[in-house]
Amino acid sequence: MEFFLMDFSKIRELQVLHAIFFLVIYISSLMGNLLTFTAIVTDPHLHSPMYFLLSNLSPLDLGCISVTVPKFIINSLTGNQSIYLLGCAAQVFFFIFFSGTEFAFLVAMSYDRFVAICHPLHYEVTMTPLRCLWVAIGSWVSGLICSAVHTGNMFRLPFSGSNMINQFFCDIPHVLKVLSSEVHDTEYVLLATISTLDLFCFCFLIISYAYMFSTVFKMPSEEGRHKALSTCSPQLIILVLFLLDAIVTLLGPLSDTSPVHNLLISMTYTTLPPFMNPIIYNLRNMKIKAALGRIIKIAFPPKIEVIMLRR
Repeated sequence: MEFFLMDFSKIRELQVLHAIFFLVIYISSLMGNLLTFTAIVTDPHLHSPMYFLLSNLSPLDLGCISVTVPKFIINSLTGNQSIYLLGCAAQVFFFIFFSGTEFAFLVAMSYDRFVAICHPLHYEVTMTPLRCLWVAIGSWVSGLICSAVHTGNMFRLPFSGSNMINQFFCDIPHVLKVLSSEVHDTEYVLLATISTLDLFCFCFLIISYAYMFSTVFKMPSEEGRHKALSTCSPQLIILVLFLLDAIVTLLGPLSDTSPVHNLLISMTYTTLPPFMNPIIYNLRNMKIKAALGRIIKIAFPPKIEVIMLRR
């Protein structure tokens, strides 16, 4: 069995333009996340719990964008919009896996900053290397379990609806429209359960950031406030971006007739976070900026000009 993804334009020139546009975004995201990951791994100054957790976001962002964009680029260039059932299941599985794991890491990173800012004397005791390792393992495993449960339920029975998916990849809301009624009802129960757990995490995030900003604004030193804000504000921006994307995914209206409308909505949660996250951290974090500067100097050493003095 195979599905047919939505063709956003019948004009060949526009198809090629779509492919080039997404290729530029994909390469930019690839370079930004690889540079961020390399900077954290290779720089000894960044071997701390906060940057260890942050280093996991880069492969997750690369995974999210690699699940959907390369296939869309190939489809646009070849004009073939079909995708096999196994490929569609793989897209759903890996997209949920990477997205769910990233949310778990964002919660863990928020807790890391909460301890560092609100309980600095307990930070080294609380965020030990072993605990950080277990947090990372738990985040990856939780994303894997969530993805396996959802994908297993969605593809356990034959599809009863149309094989047309009105999106450029196997987007979950659009796949739900072609599921059988039994699978459809079970999936909504699973989504309600996961949403309840996410709601508890969201409440924890709101409370922790409220405590953090309250503590920061009570600091007598302006330098201390600036340093604390520079470490927690990028994570807050990325978290807000992630939550907005999740809201768009769940509540965004589905259109069967407007490909441009579907494309714009899907771009907000498939390409925007992987593209923006490295930019947000690299602009707001001085240590990562310095590490990237050292990498660039090693990769592209300045030319040494030898000036011969005439006698």
